[in-house]
Amino acid sequence: MPVTAIVGTNWGDEGKGKTTDYLAARADLVVRFQGGNNAGHTIINEYGKFALHLVPSGVFYPDVVNVLGPGVAVNIAAFLGELEQLVQRGVPEPVVRISERAQVVLPYHILFDEYEEERLGSQQFGSTKMGIAPFYADKYMKVGVQVADLYHEKRLRARIESALAVKNVLVEHLYRKPRLDIDEIIAGLLEDGRRVDRFVCDTTSLLHSALAEGKEILLEGQLGALRDPDHGIYPYPTSSSPLAGFGAIGAGVPPYAITRIIAVTKAYSSCVGAGPFVTELIGPEGDELRLRGGDEGEFGATTGRPRRVGWFDAVATRYGCRVQGATEVALTVLDALGYLDEIPICVAYEINGKTVSEFPNPAELEGALPVFEVLSGWREDISGARHFDDLPANAKVYVLRIEELIGVPVKFVSVGSDRQAMIVR
Repeated sequence: MPVTAIVGTNWGDEGKGKTTDYLAARADLVVRFQGGNNAGHTIINEYGKFALHLVPSGVFYPDVVNVLGPGVAVNIAAFLGELEQLVQRGVPEPVVRISERAQVVLPYHILFDEYEEERLGSQQFGSTKMGIAPFYADKYMKVGVQVADLYHEKRLRARIESALAVKNVLVEHLYRKPRLDIDEIIAGLLEDGRRVDRFVCDTTSLLHSALAEGKEILLEGQLGALRDPDHGIYPYPTSSSPLAGFGAIGAGVPPYAITRIIAVTKAYSSCVGAGPFVTELIGPEGDELRLRGGDEGEFGATTGRPRRVGWFDAVATRYGCRVQGATEVALTVLDALGYLDEIPICVAYEINGKTVSEFPNPAELEGALPVFEVLSGWREDISGARHFDDLPANAKVYVLRIEELIGVPVKFVSVGSDRQAMIVR
Protein backbone atom coordinates (compact mmCIF):
# COMPACT_ATOMS: atom_id res chain seq x y z
CA MET A 1 0.00 0.00 0.00
CA PRO A 2 1.20 3.57 -0.64
CA VAL A 3 2.12 5.90 2.23
CA THR A 4 -0.16 8.89 2.90
CA ALA A 5 1.28 12.10 4.35
CA ILE A 6 -1.05 14.47 6.21
CA VAL A 7 0.56 17.90 6.42
CA GLY A 8 -0.28 21.57 6.94
CA THR A 9 -0.38 24.22 4.23
CA ASN A 10 -0.12 27.31 6.39
CA TRP A 11 1.18 28.43 9.80
CA GLY A 12 0.09 25.28 11.65
CA ASP A 13 -3.16 24.67 13.56
CA GLU A 14 -4.97 23.69 10.37
CA GLY A 15 -6.83 20.66 11.75
CA LYS A 16 -4.33 17.90 10.92
CA GLY A 17 -5.15 16.02 14.12
CA LYS A 18 -8.81 15.54 13.22
CA THR A 19 -7.90 14.59 9.65
CA THR A 20 -5.38 12.01 10.86
CA ASP A 21 -7.81 10.69 13.46
CA TYR A 22 -10.48 10.30 10.77
CA LEU A 23 -8.19 8.44 8.36
CA ALA A 24 -6.51 6.36 11.08
CA ALA A 25 -9.64 4.21 11.29
CA ARG A 26 -8.40 2.45 8.15
CA ALA A 27 -4.65 2.64 8.86
CA ASP A 28 -2.21 0.14 10.31
CA LEU A 29 0.49 2.60 11.41
CA VAL A 30 0.51 6.35 12.17
CA VAL A 31 3.95 8.00 12.23
CA ARG A 32 5.11 11.36 13.58
CA PHE A 33 8.17 12.34 11.55
CA GLN A 34 9.32 15.73 12.93
CA GLY A 35 8.88 18.27 15.68
CA GLY A 36 8.24 17.60 19.34
CA ASN A 37 5.69 18.56 21.95
CA ASN A 38 5.82 22.22 20.91
CA ALA A 39 2.51 22.07 19.05
CA GLY A 40 -0.76 20.27 19.58
CA HIS A 41 -3.37 18.38 17.63
CA THR A 42 -6.92 18.68 18.97
CA ILE A 43 -9.14 15.62 18.63
CA ILE A 44 -12.73 15.10 19.76
CA ASN A 45 -14.15 11.57 19.84
CA GLU A 46 -16.21 9.22 22.01
CA TYR A 47 -13.61 9.49 24.80
CA GLY A 48 -13.81 13.29 24.97
CA LYS A 49 -11.66 16.20 23.82
CA PHE A 50 -7.90 15.72 23.70
CA ALA A 51 -4.92 17.92 22.85
CA LEU A 52 -2.13 15.61 21.68
CA HIS A 53 1.34 17.10 21.64
CA LEU A 54 3.82 14.31 20.99
CA VAL A 55 2.01 11.01 20.55
CA PRO A 56 0.59 10.35 17.04
CA SER A 57 -3.11 10.87 16.39
CA GLY A 58 -3.75 7.15 15.86
CA VAL A 59 -3.65 6.42 19.61
CA PHE A 60 -7.43 6.14 19.89
CA TYR A 61 -7.47 3.00 17.75
CA PRO A 62 -6.16 -0.05 19.65
CA ASP A 63 -5.07 -1.87 16.48
CA VAL A 64 -2.95 1.03 15.16
CA VAL A 65 0.80 1.07 15.78
CA ASN A 66 1.85 4.65 16.60
CA VAL A 67 5.45 5.51 15.78
CA LEU A 68 7.76 8.34 16.82
CA GLY A 69 10.27 8.35 13.98
CA PRO A 70 13.96 9.29 13.94
CA GLY A 71 13.14 12.90 13.07
CA VAL A 72 11.09 13.55 16.21
CA ALA A 73 12.29 15.53 19.24
CA VAL A 74 11.38 13.13 22.07
CA ASN A 75 10.60 14.74 25.41
CA ILE A 76 10.33 11.58 27.49
CA ALA A 77 8.51 13.13 30.45
CA ALA A 78 5.94 14.72 28.13
CA PHE A 79 5.51 11.45 26.22
CA LEU A 80 4.88 9.40 29.35
CA GLY A 81 2.58 12.07 30.73
CA GLU A 82 0.44 12.02 27.61
CA LEU A 83 0.12 8.25 27.67
CA GLU A 84 -0.85 8.32 31.34
CA GLN A 85 -3.52 10.94 30.72
CA LEU A 86 -5.00 8.94 27.85
CA VAL A 87 -5.33 5.82 29.98
CA GLN A 88 -6.70 7.78 32.96
CA ARG A 89 -9.46 9.10 30.71
CA GLY A 90 -10.52 5.66 29.57
CA VAL A 91 -8.59 5.27 26.33
CA PRO A 92 -7.21 1.72 25.92
CA GLU A 93 -3.42 1.80 26.25
CA PRO A 94 -2.19 2.45 22.71
CA VAL A 95 0.58 0.62 20.90
CA VAL A 96 3.51 3.04 20.59
CA ARG A 97 7.03 2.59 19.24
CA ILE A 98 9.91 5.05 19.60
CA SER A 99 12.81 5.03 17.17
CA GLU A 100 16.11 4.15 18.79
CA ARG A 101 17.61 6.77 16.46
CA ALA A 102 15.30 9.58 17.59
CA GLN A 103 16.99 12.18 19.76
CA VAL A 104 16.01 13.23 23.25
CA VAL A 105 14.98 16.68 24.42
CA LEU A 106 17.35 17.27 27.32
CA PRO A 107 16.64 19.36 30.43
CA TYR A 108 19.04 22.09 29.35
CA HIS A 109 17.33 22.43 25.95
CA ILE A 110 14.25 23.68 27.76
CA LEU A 111 16.33 25.96 30.01
CA PHE A 112 18.20 27.47 27.04
CA ASP A 113 14.91 28.08 25.24
CA GLU A 114 13.63 30.03 28.26
CA TYR A 115 16.93 31.86 28.82
CA GLU A 116 17.21 32.99 25.19
CA GLU A 117 13.64 34.27 24.97
CA GLU A 118 14.26 36.14 28.23
CA ARG A 119 17.47 37.63 26.81
CA LEU A 120 15.78 38.70 23.56
CA GLY A 121 12.98 40.50 25.39
CA SER A 122 10.72 42.36 22.96
CA GLN A 123 12.57 40.81 19.99
CA GLN A 124 11.81 37.19 20.97
CA PHE A 125 10.46 34.75 18.38
CA GLY A 126 7.41 33.60 20.32
CA SER A 127 8.91 30.24 21.26
CA THR A 128 6.73 27.71 23.07
CA LYS A 129 9.76 27.24 25.38
CA MET A 130 9.67 23.47 24.95
CA GLY A 131 13.35 23.35 24.04
CA ILE A 132 12.82 22.60 20.36
CA ALA A 133 15.20 25.14 18.78
CA PRO A 134 18.09 24.30 21.17
CA PHE A 135 17.35 20.61 20.60
CA TYR A 136 17.67 20.84 16.82
CA ALA A 137 20.69 23.13 17.14
CA ASP A 138 22.44 20.42 19.17
CA LYS A 139 21.31 17.73 16.76
CA TYR A 140 22.93 19.44 13.80
CA MET A 141 25.96 20.49 15.86
CA LYS A 142 26.35 16.75 16.53
CA VAL A 143 26.18 17.03 20.31
CA GLY A 144 22.70 15.56 20.69
CA VAL A 145 21.72 12.35 22.46
CA GLN A 146 19.90 9.52 20.70
CA VAL A 147 17.40 7.31 22.51
CA ALA A 148 19.83 4.40 22.05
CA ASP A 149 22.47 6.33 24.05
CA LEU A 150 20.30 6.07 27.16
CA TYR A 151 21.34 2.41 27.46
CA HIS A 152 25.09 3.03 27.21
CA GLU A 153 26.11 5.07 30.25
CA LYS A 154 29.75 5.58 29.29
CA ARG A 155 28.83 6.90 25.84
CA LEU A 156 26.04 9.01 27.31
CA ARG A 157 28.34 10.67 29.83
CA ALA A 158 30.92 11.44 27.16
CA ARG A 159 28.30 13.12 24.99
CA ILE A 160 26.88 15.22 27.84
CA GLU A 161 30.37 16.24 28.99
CA SER A 162 31.18 17.42 25.47
CA ALA A 163 28.00 19.49 25.30
CA LEU A 164 28.37 21.04 28.77
CA ALA A 165 31.90 22.25 28.07
CA VAL A 166 30.36 24.97 25.93
CA LYS A 167 26.94 25.28 27.51
CA ASN A 168 28.17 26.05 31.03
CA VAL A 169 30.20 28.94 29.65
CA LEU A 170 27.04 30.38 28.10
CA VAL A 171 24.98 29.67 31.20
CA GLU A 172 27.41 31.49 33.48
CA HIS A 173 28.61 34.37 31.34
CA LEU A 174 25.77 35.11 28.89
CA TYR A 175 22.65 34.16 30.83
CA ARG A 176 24.04 34.64 34.37
CA LYS A 177 22.41 31.42 35.59
CA PRO A 178 23.65 28.48 37.73
CA ARG A 179 25.95 25.92 36.09
CA LEU A 180 24.46 22.66 34.87
CA ASP A 181 25.22 19.55 36.96
CA ILE A 182 26.28 16.59 34.81
CA ASP A 183 25.60 13.93 37.45
CA GLU A 184 22.06 15.14 37.95
CA ILE A 185 21.47 15.14 34.20
CA ILE A 186 22.93 11.64 33.69
CA ALA A 187 20.89 10.17 36.55
CA GLY A 188 17.69 11.59 35.09
CA LEU A 189 18.44 10.32 31.59
CA LEU A 190 19.27 6.80 32.75
CA GLU A 191 15.96 6.71 34.60
CA ASP A 192 14.18 8.01 31.49
CA GLY A 193 15.73 5.17 29.51
CA ARG A 194 14.36 2.60 31.95
CA ARG A 195 10.89 4.13 31.78
CA VAL A 196 10.61 3.99 27.97
CA ASP A 197 12.59 0.82 27.30
CA ARG A 198 9.50 -1.18 26.34
CA PHE A 199 8.62 1.31 23.58
CA VAL A 200 12.03 1.53 21.90
CA CYS A 201 12.84 -0.37 18.72
CA ASP A 202 14.27 -0.11 15.20
CA THR A 203 11.28 1.69 13.70
CA THR A 204 12.88 1.92 10.24
CA SER A 205 12.87 -1.88 9.99
CA LEU A 206 9.34 -1.91 11.40
CA LEU A 207 8.09 0.45 8.68
CA HIS A 208 9.90 -1.29 5.85
CA SER A 209 8.40 -4.60 6.95
CA ALA A 210 4.98 -2.97 7.04
CA LEU A 211 5.47 -1.67 3.50
CA ALA A 212 6.48 -5.13 2.30
CA GLU A 213 3.32 -6.54 3.86
CA GLY A 214 1.13 -3.97 2.11
CA LYS A 215 0.04 -2.20 5.29
CA GLU A 216 -1.51 1.27 5.33
CA ILE A 217 0.83 3.92 6.76
CA LEU A 218 -0.05 7.52 7.62
CA LEU A 219 2.66 10.14 8.18
CA GLU A 220 1.48 12.94 10.45
CA GLY A 221 3.15 16.32 10.13
CA GLN A 222 3.34 19.03 12.75
CA LEU A 223 2.74 22.75 12.03
CA GLY A 224 2.61 23.80 8.36
CA ALA A 225 4.50 24.69 5.20
CA LEU A 226 4.93 28.36 6.11
CA ARG A 227 6.85 27.30 9.23
CA ASP A 228 9.44 25.39 7.19
CA PRO A 229 13.02 26.66 7.78
CA ASP A 230 13.77 26.82 4.03
CA HIS A 231 10.43 27.52 2.38
CA GLY A 232 8.62 29.37 5.15
CA ILE A 233 8.50 32.81 6.75
CA TYR A 234 12.10 32.89 8.00
CA PRO A 235 13.18 33.86 10.67
CA TYR A 236 9.86 32.73 12.18
CA PRO A 237 9.82 29.03 11.24
CA THR A 238 9.85 25.95 13.39
CA SER A 239 13.17 24.14 13.75
CA SER A 240 12.39 21.06 11.65
CA SER A 241 10.84 20.64 8.23
CA PRO A 242 7.06 20.08 8.30
CA LEU A 243 7.04 19.27 4.56
CA ALA A 244 5.87 15.92 3.22
CA GLY A 245 9.22 15.63 1.44
CA PHE A 246 10.92 15.44 4.84
CA GLY A 247 8.52 12.68 5.84
CA ALA A 248 10.68 10.08 4.13
CA ILE A 249 13.69 11.18 6.19
CA GLY A 250 11.99 11.80 9.50
CA ALA A 251 9.96 8.59 9.38
CA GLY A 252 12.44 6.32 7.63
CA VAL A 253 10.48 5.28 4.54
CA PRO A 254 11.53 5.46 0.86
CA PRO A 255 10.58 8.74 -0.85
CA TYR A 256 8.83 6.88 -3.66
CA ALA A 257 6.49 5.23 -1.12
CA ILE A 258 4.75 8.56 -0.35
CA THR A 259 2.20 8.73 -3.15
CA ARG A 260 -0.66 10.56 -1.46
CA ILE A 261 -0.22 13.96 0.21
CA ILE A 262 -3.22 15.44 1.96
CA ALA A 263 -2.62 19.14 2.64
CA VAL A 264 -4.84 20.47 5.42
CA THR A 265 -6.05 24.06 5.51
CA LYS A 266 -8.75 25.93 7.39
CA ALA A 267 -11.66 27.67 5.68
CA TYR A 268 -10.16 30.86 7.16
CA SER A 269 -6.63 31.56 8.43
CA SER A 270 -5.18 31.14 11.92
CA CYS A 271 -1.71 31.45 13.33
CA VAL A 272 0.11 30.97 16.64
CA GLY A 273 3.42 32.76 17.01
CA ALA A 274 5.18 35.69 15.45
CA GLY A 275 5.81 36.59 11.82
CA PRO A 276 4.00 38.13 8.84
CA PHE A 277 0.30 37.23 8.55
CA VAL A 278 -1.19 39.21 5.70
CA THR A 279 -4.93 38.69 6.28
CA GLU A 280 -4.83 39.12 10.06
CA LEU A 281 -7.95 40.62 11.63
CA ILE A 282 -7.46 43.01 14.54
CA GLY A 283 -10.24 44.20 16.82
CA PRO A 284 -13.88 43.05 17.23
CA GLU A 285 -14.04 41.33 13.82
CA GLY A 286 -11.05 39.18 14.71
CA ASP A 287 -12.31 38.56 18.24
CA GLU A 288 -15.59 37.17 16.95
CA LEU A 289 -13.92 34.85 14.42
CA ARG A 290 -11.51 33.68 17.13
CA LEU A 291 -14.38 32.81 19.49
CA ARG A 292 -16.42 31.04 16.80
CA GLY A 293 -13.51 29.19 15.21
CA GLY A 294 -11.75 25.95 16.02
CA ASP A 295 -13.47 23.40 18.22
CA GLU A 296 -13.97 25.74 21.17
CA GLY A 297 -12.39 28.92 19.90
CA GLU A 298 -9.00 29.64 18.41
CA PHE A 299 -6.57 29.09 21.28
CA GLY A 300 -3.31 27.14 21.01
CA ALA A 301 -3.61 23.45 21.95
CA THR A 302 -0.15 23.52 23.54
CA THR A 303 0.21 27.06 24.90
CA GLY A 304 -3.41 28.17 25.33
CA ARG A 305 -2.42 31.44 23.66
CA PRO A 306 -5.08 33.18 21.53
CA ARG A 307 -4.40 32.40 17.88
CA ARG A 308 -4.14 35.20 15.40
CA VAL A 309 -6.97 34.87 12.88
CA GLY A 310 -7.77 36.22 9.44
CA TRP A 311 -9.63 35.53 6.22
CA PHE A 312 -8.65 32.68 3.91
CA ASP A 313 -5.37 33.43 2.15
CA ALA A 314 -5.37 31.78 -1.27
CA VAL A 315 -1.90 33.13 -2.09
CA ALA A 316 -0.28 31.53 0.95
CA THR A 317 -2.33 28.34 0.69
CA ARG A 318 -1.59 27.81 -2.99
CA TYR A 319 2.10 28.18 -2.18
CA GLY A 320 1.79 25.83 0.80
CA CYS A 321 0.12 23.20 -1.38
CA ARG A 322 2.87 23.59 -3.96
CA VAL A 323 5.81 23.09 -1.59
CA GLN A 324 3.99 20.23 0.12
CA GLY A 325 3.36 18.55 -3.23
CA ALA A 326 -0.33 18.23 -2.32
CA THR A 327 -2.38 15.68 -4.23
CA GLU A 328 -5.57 16.69 -2.40
CA VAL A 329 -6.77 19.11 0.27
CA ALA A 330 -8.74 18.74 3.49
CA LEU A 331 -10.64 21.97 4.21
CA THR A 332 -11.49 22.25 7.89
CA VAL A 333 -13.80 24.31 10.16
CA LEU A 334 -16.08 25.43 7.32
CA ASP A 335 -18.95 25.45 9.84
CA ALA A 336 -17.34 28.33 11.77
CA LEU A 337 -18.16 30.79 8.97
CA GLY A 338 -21.92 30.26 9.11
CA TYR A 339 -22.55 33.54 10.96
CA LEU A 340 -21.32 35.78 8.13
CA ASP A 341 -23.30 37.62 5.43
CA GLU A 342 -20.16 38.08 3.34
CA ILE A 343 -16.84 36.25 3.42
CA PRO A 344 -13.65 37.79 2.01
CA ILE A 345 -10.97 35.64 0.36
CA CYS A 346 -7.48 37.02 -0.21
CA VAL A 347 -6.72 36.38 -3.89
CA ALA A 348 -3.56 38.50 -4.28
CA TYR A 349 -1.16 40.78 -2.43
CA GLU A 350 -0.28 44.39 -3.02
CA ILE A 351 3.44 45.03 -2.53
CA ASN A 352 4.95 48.46 -3.20
CA GLY A 353 1.97 49.40 -5.35
CA LYS A 354 2.06 46.21 -7.45
CA THR A 355 -0.44 43.37 -7.34
CA VAL A 356 1.20 39.96 -7.07
CA SER A 357 -0.37 36.51 -7.04
CA GLU A 358 2.75 34.50 -6.12
CA PHE A 359 3.76 34.13 -2.47
CA PRO A 360 6.79 36.44 -2.01
CA ASN A 361 10.05 35.94 -0.16
CA PRO A 362 10.05 36.91 3.56
CA ALA A 363 11.70 40.29 2.99
CA GLU A 364 8.91 41.36 0.63
CA LEU A 365 6.16 39.65 2.60
CA GLU A 366 6.60 42.02 5.55
CA GLY A 367 5.01 44.88 3.61
CA ALA A 368 2.29 42.94 1.76
CA LEU A 369 -1.36 44.03 1.88
CA PRO A 370 -4.28 41.71 1.06
CA VAL A 371 -6.39 42.03 -2.08
CA PHE A 372 -9.84 40.59 -1.36
CA GLU A 373 -12.62 39.01 -3.33
CA VAL A 374 -15.90 38.87 -1.41
CA LEU A 375 -18.32 35.93 -1.59
CA SER A 376 -21.82 35.66 -0.13
CA GLY A 377 -22.20 33.79 3.15
CA TRP A 378 -24.82 31.14 3.91
CA ARG A 379 -26.04 32.15 7.39
CA GLU A 380 -26.84 28.56 8.32
CA ASP A 381 -25.65 25.76 10.61
CA ILE A 382 -23.98 23.16 8.37
CA SER A 383 -22.62 20.86 11.09
CA GLY A 384 -25.13 18.13 10.18
CA ALA A 385 -24.08 17.92 6.53
CA ARG A 386 -22.47 14.61 5.53
CA HIS A 387 -22.56 14.96 1.75
CA PHE A 388 -21.42 17.87 -0.41
CA ASP A 389 -24.92 18.32 -1.80
CA ASP A 390 -26.21 18.77 1.77
CA LEU A 391 -24.40 22.11 1.97
CA PRO A 392 -26.15 25.41 1.19
CA ALA A 393 -25.47 26.71 -2.32
CA ASN A 394 -23.22 29.56 -1.11
CA ALA A 395 -21.15 27.17 1.03
CA LYS A 396 -20.56 24.97 -2.02
CA VAL A 397 -19.60 28.05 -4.06
CA TYR A 398 -17.10 29.01 -1.34
CA VAL A 399 -15.46 25.55 -1.33
CA LEU A 400 -15.31 25.39 -5.13
CA ARG A 401 -13.82 28.88 -5.35
CA ILE A 402 -11.08 27.91 -2.89
CA GLU A 403 -10.41 24.76 -4.91
CA GLU A 404 -10.11 26.87 -8.08
CA LEU A 405 -7.75 29.39 -6.47
CA ILE A 406 -5.35 26.84 -4.91
CA GLY A 407 -5.35 24.48 -7.89
CA VAL A 408 -5.73 21.27 -5.84
CA PRO A 409 -8.90 19.19 -5.41
CA VAL A 410 -10.68 19.64 -2.08
CA LYS A 411 -11.31 16.01 -1.16
CA PHE A 412 -12.42 16.46 2.47
CA VAL A 413 -14.58 19.16 4.04
CA SER A 414 -14.84 19.24 7.84
CA VAL A 415 -18.05 20.77 9.16
CA GLY A 416 -17.78 20.16 12.91
CA SER A 417 -15.63 18.96 15.76
CA ASP A 418 -17.03 15.43 15.84
CA ARG A 419 -14.97 12.71 14.15
CA GLN A 420 -17.80 11.94 11.71
CA ALA A 421 -18.49 15.56 10.80
CA MET A 422 -16.53 15.11 7.59
CA ILE A 423 -17.70 15.33 3.98
CA VAL A 424 -15.74 13.20 1.51
CA ARG A 425 -16.06 14.37 -2.08
